[in-house]
Amino acid sequence: MTQIVSIHSFRGGTGKSNMTANLATTLALQGHRVGVVDTDIQSPGIHVILGLRDEDIDQSLNDYLWGQCSIEQAVYDVTPAAVEQAGGRILLSPSSLNASKIAKILREGYDVGNLNDGFLAFGDALQLDFLLIDTHPGINEETLLSIAISDALVMLMRPDRQDYLGTAVAVQVAKKLDVPKMFIAVNKVPSFFDFAEVRAKVESNYGVPVGALFPLADEVLTLASQGLLCIDQPQHPISVELRQLATALTSD
Repeated sequence: MTQIVSIHSFRGGTGKSNMTANLATTLALQGHRVGVVDTDIQSPGIHVILGLRDEDIDQSLNDYLWGQCSIEQAVYDVTPAAVEQAGGRILLSPSSLNASKIAKILREGYDVGNLNDGFLAFGDALQLDFLLIDTHPGINEETLLSIAISDALVMLMRPDRQDYLGTAVAVQVAKKLDVPKMFIAVNKVPSFFDFAEVRAKVESNYGVPVGALFPLADEVLTLASQGLLCIDQPQHPISVELRQLATALTSD
């Protein structure tokens, strides 16, 4: 059975797509078949991090949602060499960066039910171990339906006041949807913060375990969305935290 994991944040700019790409790769480095769906249709971009060029995208998630192709036809193998050597696979269904297609989605919308059907078909047809959903920030119908069918939810936040307040709302909603497994991941934590104190504060405030604390790192900025830290620097503190989060997701 495919384990569906939604990666969500209440606000944009948290580094969600970067974390999703690296988490997918971390799971695949453990030998898993991992699918990724970019449902941030208004501002897609995870395909850039996973090395898929715009010109190589023929059919996208947009085309599937409009009934112009099957979900399998909108999937691309983006497996890095290191993952292939480890026996894993990464398969991506990207959203389109084409301005007219984004405008059409905003103008006409789509049948949200098709999105969830696509998740299930993606997992079954390609025999995935995990399907990671890179959600659109905030609370909307698409996000709620995605979270509702998920086996696990990773809420990504930064350690600032707005994120603390917004994440509280998102966590309350997720709890009402009875997601079986939920973790908080705190991103861009300054080095001078007390990490143990941040963990204790987050877990106390939300009643949800912290799956990872990612330090603010210049190395991520240096990559500029053109590489995967978990492959380039496997001993980096962020890579170590990613493996801990992957372990939490794979444990019963």
